[in-house]
Amino acid sequence: MIIPYQKLSPDALHGVIEEVVTRDGTELSDAEGMIAEVMALLKQGKAVITYDMKTRTCNIVAADSVRDEEAESE
Repeated sequence: MIIPYQKLSPDALHGVIEEVVTRDGTELSDAEGMIAEVMALLKQGKAVITYDMKTRTCNIVAADSVRDEEAESE
C-alpha cells in the first residue's frame, strides 16, 4: 500500500524517513543529509512510502519500482 507523504504530519514524515535511513546502522548525526535527500525524492515523485500490512512496516522505494509491480499484477 502506498502512503502519500502529504497525508503525514511533518513530525510523522520525518520519523518515517529517519527510521528508514537509520535502519542500516547509519548514525543519526550522519542521517540529516540523507533525510533531506529522501524528502526531495518524495517531493519530486521519484520515491514513495509503502506500508506492508503483514509486517506492519514502512519503507521508501523508487516510484518506478512500484509502478512496475502494479503493471505486472494487472
